[in-house]
Amino acid sequence: QVQLVDSGGGLVQAGGSLRLSCAASGATLSSYAMGWFRQAPGKQRELVAAISRSGGSTYYSDSVKGRFTISRDNAKNTVYLQMNSLKPVDTAVYYCALDTTFYSGIVYSAREYDYWGQGTQVTVSS
Repeated sequence: QVQLVDSGGGLVQAGGSLRLSCAASGATLSSYAMGWFRQAPGKQRELVAAISRSGGSTYYSDSVKGRFTISRDNAKNTVYLQMNSLKPVDTAVYYCALDTTFYSGIVYSAREYDYWGQGTQVTVSS
């Protein structure tokens, strides 16, 4: 049974930083592509960052490029999303997701991910 647990969200002022964590059980994260999505009220879930199985490829949406960094600690079986220079528009529930198809590249579509964390709220005040 695969389980992903998101944590690290909170309330932060604009310009501040947060680091989100996604801890996994029942799966070895280094074997799979991973993604971080976010969903703001009234909006669709969007991919903000992703990492390939090997970790050799990463993706960032234009809205977070240069501010967010996705990384993976294989020893801790955890994926992180470091978020710097946060803006009020970054306010959303953030979810990590796991794709178990052994695809070697970046997985862009939410429909392709098989397991999801429960989400962690990030609120950025102005």
